[in-house]
Amino acid sequence: MVIRRLVARWQGVVLSLIGLIATIWLGLTGQLALYIHPRYFVFTIIMAVIAAVLALAAFAFAPTVQDRHDHEHDEESDSRWGWLWPVGSVLTIIAAIVALLILPPSTLTTATVAQRDLNGSASALTLKAPALPSKGDYSAFTVRDWASLLRSGAGQDFFADKTATVTGFITPDKSDSNVFFVARFVVTCCAVDAQPIGVPVYHPGWQDQYKTDSWVTITSSFRANPNPTSREAIVLMPDSITPTTQPAQPYVY
Repeated sequence: MVIRRLVARWQGVVLSLIGLIATIWLGLTGQLALYIHPRYFVFTIIMAVIAAVLALAAFAFAPTVQDRHDHEHDEESDSRWGWLWPVGSVLTIIAAIVALLILPPSTLTTATVAQRDLNGSASALTLKAPALPSKGDYSAFTVRDWASLLRSGAGQDFFADKTATVTGFITPDKSDSNVFFVARFVVTCCAVDAQPIGVPVYHPGWQDQYKTDSWVTITSSFRANPNPTSREAIVLMPDSITPTTQPAQPYVY
């Protein structure tokens, strides 16, 4: 009886197993961090296994509609349209395999930045406000650290003698075509709550040299923005910009 029910519900069984395999694979390869905070890895994998066991148990032991009722089907209708259900099931399973197991996981991009307020989340920038180094060595500062300092209202005098090295993806400044941001996403729980942060870079004509969402590394000092009407009063003004690949861990935690 149990085997018969599992066979009858093979679509649900297969989809459940695909979801479990995808979750475990993402966890073992570290790519689960593209969706959730790493501190939830173990919990998520354990819950995925428990969910898979419960789903299989439900498929195996819950009574089917046929077990509860004795339906009478129209044979002509079944013969004419009965093939739609298995074909639709196979297509659904193929789509799940492609989406979860074949296509590589993707990171958040400028498309998400456009829906959220860049540097607009106080918690994303101040929850881990950087401690100023006693010896003036800022080489370990990240995009988040510099964005936090810029948001804090530190003036030009503070940034005058400081050099930043930042890595992130390019996203445009909506209010100044000469400026783009070296951006990252701060993830507190999962990708749903990810908040974009970034450091402004003044580089006229950047659109002709670099694509939006391409990853770059910039080492530069800070300067006053030549455009007095820009929202970004202090910007990086690099002599050169180095294209780079997306790091294995693109988000900030």
